Amino acid sequence: MATTVDKPEQAEKYFGRGVKRVEDPRLITGQGNYTDDIAPTGTLYAAILRSPYAHARIRGIDVSGARQAPGVVAAFSGADLKDKVGGLPCGWLLPDMKMPVHPALAFDTVRHVGDGVAVVVATERYLARDALERIRVDYEPLSAVTDAEQALKEGAPLVHDDVPSNKAFEWGIAGGDFAKAAAEADVVIKQRMVNQRLIPNAVEPRAVTAEYNRGTDELTVFTSTQIPHLVRLLLALTMGLPEQKIRIVAPDVGGGFGSKLYLYAEEVICAYLARELNRPVKWNEGRSENYLATTHGRDHIEDVEVAAKSDGTVTGLKVTTYANLGAYLSTFAPGIPTILFGLMLSGNYTIPNIDCKVYGALTNTTPVDAYRGAGRPEATYVVERVMDLVADETGVDPADVRRKNYIQPEAFPFTTATTVTYDSGNYAGTLDKALDLVGYADLRKRQEELRQHGRHLGIGLCTYVEICGMAPSQVLGAVGGQAGGWESATVRVHPTGKVSVFTGSSSHGQGHETSFAQIVADELGVPMEDIEVIHGDTGRVQFGIGTFGSRSMAVGGIAIKMSTDKIVQKGKKIAAHLLEAAEEDIEFAGGQFNVKGAPERSKTFGDIALMAYLAHNYPANLEPGLEAQSFYDPSNFTWPFGTHIAVVEVDPDTGRVDLQRYVAVDDCGNVINPLLAAGQVQGGITQGLAQALYEGAVYDEQGQLVTGSLMDYAVPKAVDVPTYETAHTVTPSPVNPLGVKGIGEAGTIVSAPTVVNAVIDALSPLGIRHLDMPLTPEKIWRAMQATSNE
Repeated sequence: MATTVDKPEQAEKYFGRGVKRVEDPRLITGQGNYTDDIAPTGTLYAAILRSPYAHARIRGIDVSGARQAPGVVAAFSGADLKDKVGGLPCGWLLPDMKMPVHPALAFDTVRHVGDGVAVVVATERYLARDALERIRVDYEPLSAVTDAEQALKEGAPLVHDDVPSNKAFEWGIAGGDFAKAAAEADVVIKQRMVNQRLIPNAVEPRAVTAEYNRGTDELTVFTSTQIPHLVRLLLALTMGLPEQKIRIVAPDVGGGFGSKLYLYAEEVICAYLARELNRPVKWNEGRSENYLATTHGRDHIEDVEVAAKSDGTVTGLKVTTYANLGAYLSTFAPGIPTILFGLMLSGNYTIPNIDCKVYGALTNTTPVDAYRGAGRPEATYVVERVMDLVADETGVDPADVRRKNYIQPEAFPFTTATTVTYDSGNYAGTLDKALDLVGYADLRKRQEELRQHGRHLGIGLCTYVEICGMAPSQVLGAVGGQAGGWESATVRVHPTGKVSVFTGSSSHGQGHETSFAQIVADELGVPMEDIEVIHGDTGRVQFGIGTFGSRSMAVGGIAIKMSTDKIVQKGKKIAAHLLEAAEEDIEFAGGQFNVKGAPERSKTFGDIALMAYLAHNYPANLEPGLEAQSFYDPSNFTWPFGTHIAVVEVDPDTGRVDLQRYVAVDDCGNVINPLLAAGQVQGGITQGLAQALYEGAVYDEQGQLVTGSLMDYAVPKAVDVPTYETAHTVTPSPVNPLGVKGIGEAGTIVSAPTVVNAVIDALSPLGIRHLDMPLTPEKIWRAMQATSNE
């Protein structure tokens, strides 16, 4: 892996340095503390009976047999919980949206395979699972529907009686006049695209441990979540408990990728059980259970129409999307195929006429919500496949088509036809760097030479722009989001000069404890080892929104910066008093407060911290202590971008794709830690190429998940990925004082279309213009055979 950064590192600062993750020593030596490691005295274990049917009426359920099983303490059916806890809320409300009730346990009808119907609690986890076999459920099977487009057709089985035609919502965005653009175009291309359903595979499946103190009426829930404070809020609303009596703790979390972004039924169930039984209750998800009960991602059908001139200029884009939402509306599900997809259909380009319509359909499948990138990968796939289709139709090189349509650097801030305003960009800069790194001109020559010998070399390139930060709050509220877009930070300086940082951003592998400490170290002039970053505990940390949408640094990091600024300003007041100087004459740099023009008159940061607490020689009317809290609500999203290039060769005899090279040039503004940035990019690329080549959830006509385990659902192995060549350009964001953008989802957003474009480029001499993901060897081989038989 080669990593380069256009800006030179500044050795005297932590910002920009490739500091090793401070989290890693405990994690790689087995000293991490995950939810399953937490087992209070007297812990009971819960197991959930899940429906084997995609759609069925529950005519009766008998849990008495389970209650008599060895080690069983209690067993409850959905009917037992019906009036005790409310339905799971949806946190994204669109106009005229139909929101069916989502019970923690189904009590009258099951609506997808894996829908929970009963829970058993026992002294050992395997005793609880064994007891599930003693529960008797009388099901009346009903017809099921699993395809979003089919679900919306007249006569389709209704998933919920109170949602006519299975349509949860209809949403649209339009700018310009697509019909006029199409009428005046030299080229009009139509293409159906399927962005298949994906199943998240975090190393740590979901887990919950709930503990209730009857004496204080306090409920503590340890859970592998990305949003501890929002889980607390939603749990309080669902169970009717005082929010201040609930503590949510996200300990070490072994990956999330969006799948741990919601209030889940199991969190509600365990909380109810702990309170009801006055014993700690733990639930751990098995891998196959994860495939049925944890939210899935993607699952779009897109009808795409593009208008262009003969020189490759794209003048219009029309997209009709059928978005599969699954059986229920998960916490943020309606926002994914709407604002995070539709608003991004301009990509990096000056497309003046865009028309998007999205139909959100309920089906008898596992609920669908955010998965790494969340809407942005789907939009980028459409736009970047369109660019290659235009290149193929007009005969213009794919790189030139993109360059011709780019938003130019001098045009920023730029408002797209979908109404969003990009803050900054230099798209040709990442394109040029990527083309240079891969040796594009020479590759094209080699491609022509190999084609003369019957070999199928393909070069795929894609440019992306990403909407990051999920803010400001007023904008989110206007488009249906019920959570705020701000983030919080408290920076506490102790009398010894050590620092504790309490952040509302909750880490699940990103390296917050490292990157946040780098910011504080520079801002306060203290060593990183003197800084502790605390997150994921609502009992210790002020209310925060959480981690998703590549918002941690661009929103959470800025809140930390604001708090350190306040501390420095207070420190100047104390220093001015001690140094007998005017406050405006105090300078602060490198951990020293100096008098301007008299550097010998100075106080260290430690001197000031101690005096802030002793207050023996202290300014009048200034409170003791050295601590600051901030809530940062950005004025705009941030807009990272980049160009990725893949080189593949397709075996004509087997259809197997050999991914030979992958070059990624990303621009996330100022890079705090190149090592962390490169790690995020590499992980993201792997998840995207997995969608392109391997992964895909499949249901049969009865709603059974055919790909319900790792035996049937392919994820990439180490031997399946090349050595990535990563680089960066730097275009600072004008939105925030650190000039940072997001990087956590970039690789996933762009890599799937990059690899698909490469494969289609390899197959283009055969007349193949499009194949839907995943591009498995069999699918490619059949397409090649079909063309050879024509």
